[in-house]
Amino acid sequence: MEWSLESVREMVAGGIQSVRECEVCAFVTAMCVLVLFMWYCYRVGREHGSSPLRRRYLSGSGRIGGVVGGFMSSDCRGRGKGKHGSMLEEQNGFAFCQSSECFRCTSAGESLNQKLYHSLQEYAKRYTWSGMGRVHKGVRDQGRYLNSRPTIQRPEVFFLPDLPSAPFFSREVQRHDVELLEQSFPTLLAEFESIYHQPPARSGSSLPPGWKANSTPRGQWWTYYLVNQGTPLVLNVRRCPRAWRVLGQLRTFIANNVFGNACFSVLTPGALITEHYGPTNVRLRCHVGLRVPPSCELVVGGEPQCWSEGSCLLFDDSFLHRAFHDGNPEDGPRVVFMVDLWHPNVAAAERQALDYIFTPARLEDKEGK
Repeated sequence: MEWSLESVREMVAGGIQSVRECEVCAFVTAMCVLVLFMWYCYRVGREHGSSPLRRRYLSGSGRIGGVVGGFMSSDCRGRGKGKHGSMLEEQNGFAFCQSSECFRCTSAGESLNQKLYHSLQEYAKRYTWSGMGRVHKGVRDQGRYLNSRPTIQRPEVFFLPDLPSAPFFSREVQRHDVELLEQSFPTLLAEFESIYHQPPARSGSSLPPGWKANSTPRGQWWTYYLVNQGTPLVLNVRRCPRAWRVLGQLRTFIANNVFGNACFSVLTPGALITEHYGPTNVRLRCHVGLRVPPSCELVVGGEPQCWSEGSCLLFDDSFLHRAFHDGNPEDGPRVVFMVDLWHPNVAAAERQALDYIFTPARLEDKEGK
């Protein structure tokens, strides 16, 4: 090969052209990857928005005051009586809802297990089986788990195996949310006062707008739900904007499935909430004491605890539990703000899967509604 100035120029020009072509290829490849990434973010964002409370708020506007997601108000106890008489029976001192509309009562057994397993398979195909060991085990053997649980802890709908169990939990397990709720005590109390002292919703009623009366063997138990079994009650939310903002700041609030609730709960003097079980062990129920007269007590799994104003009480309501207010009429009502938080040992992947399986709309569709 003869070296000359012309040949060197040709080699340099060829090299520059090759670099330019590689740059074009690299640019096109990068653009394709960027477009695919943006498409993926769009798809995921539609299903798992960054503001789950806002998404549930917007989608729940058409389901206020009735059955939401196949569940009844107040955890199956919001409508204690109907045209067929009492729908809340007591057996051996425990409360059992008998409503024909209640998902927890009418969907138990093998049919529910099949629905849950089908939803889990859909989730795994769409996302991943990774981290689904306990969820898969729980769904597969749900009937056996529910029937074989000891009477002290027997969730009515879903049991996740291998979770640490205790009637009460330390505030440290959800420290951020507990501290936030306790710091919000003045806000929550003021919000309660504003909705509690409104005139009755209609003639002949003793309750202000948005409040529900629940069945009790004695006394009165009233609840004012902001989120009822995963669905916001829009009119109530509009009346409590500051409490709604507090919920939006919580890291572990169950906002996207039927196990999530947030409400103000009132017990009048002499009231008793009969012993009963919650639907699942994947959540911890948090009570923020707003007004706590003497002689009020919560008993979970046989262990008694007293509320304290401005403090949080965390408990697993899948244990047998009851509450009562044995104070005098002049003591006034016991008032707490109740919110459902994730059990600290439910992993992020499991939470996402449970949100998918127990989405109110998904359960509603599977019930043919």
